[in-house]
Amino acid sequence: MDVSEHPVRLLLSDDLERDRLTVFFRFVLAIPHFIWLALWSIVALLVAVLNWVAALILGRAPAPLYRFLAAYVRYVTQFYGYYHLVANPYPAFSGRATYPVDLTIAAPGRQSRWSIAIRAPLLLPAALIFLGLAGAPAGANRARPGTNANYTVSLGLLNVTAFLGWFASLARGRMPRGLRDAGAYSLSYGAQFWSYALLLTDRYPDSDPLAAVPGLPVRSDPIRLELADDLRRSRLTVFFRAPLAVPHLIWLELWSILAFFGAVLNWLVTLSTGRSPNWLHRFLAAYLRYAYHVYAFLYLIANPFPGFVGKTGSYPFEIVIAPRERQSRWKTGFRIILAVPGLILTSVYGALAFVVVVLGWFSSLARGRMPRGLRNAGALALRYQAQTHGYLLLLTDAYPYSGPTREAD
Repeated sequence: MDVSEHPVRLLLSDDLERDRLTVFFRFVLAIPHFIWLALWSIVALLVAVLNWVAALILGRAPAPLYRFLAAYVRYVTQFYGYYHLVANPYPAFSGRATYPVDLTIAAPGRQSRWSIAIRAPLLLPAALIFLGLAGAPAGANRARPGTNANYTVSLGLLNVTAFLGWFASLARGRMPRGLRDAGAYSLSYGAQFWSYALLLTDRYPDSDPLAAVPGLPVRSDPIRLELADDLRRSRLTVFFRAPLAVPHLIWLELWSILAFFGAVLNWLVTLSTGRSPNWLHRFLAAYLRYAYHVYAFLYLIANPFPGFVGKTGSYPFEIVIAPRERQSRWKTGFRIILAVPGLILTSVYGALAFVVVVLGWFSSLARGRMPRGLRNAGALALRYQAQTHGYLLLLTDAYPYSGPTREAD
């Protein structure tokens, strides 16, 4: 195995086809698996404790315990792949049968005893990303004695892609590639997270979406990302990143007021003529580029202090916007309604970007570099947000692509 490859890797052979009947009743069909998963999880917890003690003594996971926990992680991945519409066939209950969303887990090897001993605190940064991708379970929060419990649930990327994919699959009989791949990214990270937690490997989970999903498409969208960042970060500017961004945030707020009125005018003209005025397209394109120069700087996705005009090619994080083209009038007329699914997904990607900046801030201060996985996860989030906002501004009528992608040269 290539040393650069993670010991726990996702295998994806799904063809995107979905059976509308099983999609509609997916939750009901999943009930036997939920019961079985709950029972298996109880046993897995006990085995995990035993595995921790044994690995601390031996410096590696014993083979029988490793096989049991590896089968458990594979089963969880297969089941949640089915439940969240990343795959279509009904999964087996064993965690050993092949499935369109599957895992390959390397054989057990020696692990550092000190990392085994403190595995729980080492998991905390990865847990933040895991919650951003997979979501947090519902929980009760009692504000004060005598009040009713407040039940909340934190939706992650996996849950939102399943929610949107449910409607799309019912309508089209296919899962959109972007939503499927975004869900697969979440499952891949979850599998690596649990493998690290259960001592199947001592390799830390990789948050890089480009490494998580096999066979990513090469795309050249009308609004796309060009990333020339070298990962190096100035500790001084990282430490003061928020106050350094204040002038840009003020200028962006002022520019946003003009952009709002420009967007309204652009909507009226495009609705009547089928094409944005050239000067409005240039103005709104510069605004979008500038906004994401600022966000990339603020979220540590890039390092240099950006300019104030959104000049093309002036920043390592560049939103490339195609020249204006004719647009469908009916899509233009209903643009705000059509953008609602994209805006829902944008909010989830925003939560992921927030986790990226928190973890990236500490890591960049310590090492003077932004971890590639965190940088690429944040770049995915900002790229999707830029495509959604460009769609709303009528810079294109191409719908934002929701999954990770490799940009065309």
